[in-house]
Amino acid sequence: MKFSNGCWLNKTGVETFSPQEIYNTKIEKNLLTIYTPCSKIYNRGCTLGGPVITYKITSPMKNVIRVRAYHYMGQQKKSPSFEIYEDDDTNVLIDENKDKVSFKSGNLRMEYDKNTIEMSFYRGDKKLTSSKYRGMAYVKTEPETAFLESSDKGIYMREQLQLSVGELVYGLGERFTPFVKNGQTVDVWNEDGGTSTEQCYKNIPFYLTNKGYGVFVNHPEKVSFEVGSEKVTKVQFSVPGECLDYFIIGGGSMKEVIENYTNLTGKPAMPPAWSFGLWLSTSFTTNYDEKTVNEFVDGMREREIPLRVFHFDCFWMKEFNWCDFEWDSRVFPDPKGMLKRLKEKDLNICVWINPYIAQESKLFEEGKENGYLIKKANGDVWQWDMWQPGMAIVDFTNPDACKWYSDKLKELMAMGVDCFKTDFGERIPTDVVYFDGSDPNKMHNYYTQMYNKVVFETIKEVKGENDAIVFARSATAGGQQFPVHWGGDCESDYESMAESLRGGLSLCMSGFGFWSHDIGGFESTSTADVYKRWVAFGLLSSHSRLHGSTSYRVPWAYDEAASEVVKFFSKLKCSIMPYLYETANTANVKGIPVMRAMVLEFQNDPTCTYLDKQYMLGDSILVAPIFNEDGEAKYYLPEGKWTNFITGKQYDGGKWIKEKHDYLSIPMMVKENSLIALGYENNVPDYDYRKEVTILAYELKENVKATAKILDMERKESLKVEVLKTEKAINIEAKGTDKGWSIVLKNVVNVTEVCGAECKIQGNDTRIIVKSGNSNIVCKLEG
Repeated sequence: MKFSNGCWLNKTGVETFSPQEIYNTKIEKNLLTIYTPCSKIYNRGCTLGGPVITYKITSPMKNVIRVRAYHYMGQQKKSPSFEIYEDDDTNVLIDENKDKVSFKSGNLRMEYDKNTIEMSFYRGDKKLTSSKYRGMAYVKTEPETAFLESSDKGIYMREQLQLSVGELVYGLGERFTPFVKNGQTVDVWNEDGGTSTEQCYKNIPFYLTNKGYGVFVNHPEKVSFEVGSEKVTKVQFSVPGECLDYFIIGGGSMKEVIENYTNLTGKPAMPPAWSFGLWLSTSFTTNYDEKTVNEFVDGMREREIPLRVFHFDCFWMKEFNWCDFEWDSRVFPDPKGMLKRLKEKDLNICVWINPYIAQESKLFEEGKENGYLIKKANGDVWQWDMWQPGMAIVDFTNPDACKWYSDKLKELMAMGVDCFKTDFGERIPTDVVYFDGSDPNKMHNYYTQMYNKVVFETIKEVKGENDAIVFARSATAGGQQFPVHWGGDCESDYESMAESLRGGLSLCMSGFGFWSHDIGGFESTSTADVYKRWVAFGLLSSHSRLHGSTSYRVPWAYDEAASEVVKFFSKLKCSIMPYLYETANTANVKGIPVMRAMVLEFQNDPTCTYLDKQYMLGDSILVAPIFNEDGEAKYYLPEGKWTNFITGKQYDGGKWIKEKHDYLSIPMMVKENSLIALGYENNVPDYDYRKEVTILAYELKENVKATAKILDMERKESLKVEVLKTEKAINIEAKGTDKGWSIVLKNVVNVTEVCGAECKIQGNDTRIIVKSGNSNIVCKLEG
């Protein structure tokens, strides 16, 4: 929200009150309290009135500093609030002298200068950002009419943190506006606005910069950000009310910042291996029955396309009855039998749901009578006619409503359903009353967290921790714990394909490890050209789903060439699953996303700072989708040697590449000194990655170790391969925790003799085969 009128004035009717001096401090164990009057204290008489900002400085964990700034501290704490994970053993160092007071956690330090009234944050000796004089403010936008008639209406707390020259801001959720947020006004408020506006489904009040720190504003209600917009050298954020709570998150790199942020708000769960395969949907408003579904499934099999998940969208339930969680008997007379028959074709099953109960649903009266639905202030059930006539909304603050909703899902899972697409959750009203008394303004964004958590925890209870996944559209901070999320309703053209990628990269910069999108676009029907290019992008994403609105997304609906493209990239993705699965595990353990903006992986390369039409798939593979009908790719390769995974063509980095690709090709570039684990199976995504794994070595660098890790289905590291090239030799070390694995190393070096392993030479291709008779095999190749 903007409060100022240029550099020196406020908008008409706006008053701001900022700290003028540090009057007193209080140091307790791990807590620093700072009292800052908003007027100078010249004598005792000056202490008799006027606002005071009270700071509470703490550290929930190493390298994270929490700042709470209060005007009034007597207000009731209203739910909900984000779940924050704290380390009780965090050691801090608090110090004070005549000029400043400081607070240190790990390598992150806050200093408040008593002379300049500037609060600064440092990593070591490097200054990250600061709140300068008049940066923090208590703001009134509606003047009081009398002393005893004061109101909290029109009251805000505001902070302004400095941006340095060349500092760029990323994150703030899945935003489809420009990837770099500088110059933008961002309101953190979930809305169902498609992918082509400033609105978004997943608003996250967290940003990070290329200077190597992040800021998390700990408010589930509406947070307004002015990112180098109202004040071009500042990120301003404001919230309604009497308190502002934010965290400065340190880290030696942007990756470490995301790791620390997800330590604070929760790590992404690990999706099951089968979920990385191809998903096919019925689409939204299309007509379908079991015969149609089987035609789709069998058509994919006939074309040798490895389909892994089939999704039933909205109309598996009868129209006007969403949600009653009952199959429409007119088209699905034997749902249990149908699901059994589909699962015999090695498919997992997903069905569409949302948190709304239409008036026509048999569950409406049940929900109304038992208090399971959100109410108006007068006790009536809140209803409206958008999406479903007379629909109500489940009140997930009521534990009994959660159980009621969960039990309905369990009945579906007993039939054979494996997971749910948790659609909607954004248009949540604020003129309502919740069962537990939650603040409806805070619940607007937070509602999706409760909704997705209920569904995810239900699946985990039934299927087990390693088999739980949702396909969610809306989210807030912490939502990364319940993957996977997809990009929402996009058009079916190249512009929407690009904006979808932009939004996905922005979400992944906001702590989300996994992301998907509607291949081919959702609205309308794309050309065959767009569809085929989107397929290559979609199957080199974390998760891959064919889904649309009014038309089917099976490839032969476009042309038979499209079937070949889907087949090619589906098999390619299945084959690199050992690499992807280990990358996914990194997302689970560290919070580093599978799909990474170039700046996240190459923070010190200035060319990468604005790139949003290409990305890294894990540490080693660069993907540059094609966004035009000419098949022309234009992408940037950072310094080093790069190899196209598909063609084997090699490139020198540090420059832009412009080239043309057919539909069975894409810039899928492997950076130098990488080991890519390639599985023996390309028809399914879930198989034993340790069995007959091929390690592809790319442009080994001297004296720099290259590593590949292979996990089993329990995510245990069962095999680790390390290759070290020296001036005279290549040392290969394979370590396995059990027997039964074998590896083939390709492209290492042309040799005629190998110590400790079998060597097969086929033309110019050297293959070193290592089997697991021993748990630790070391090979030294000389030549």
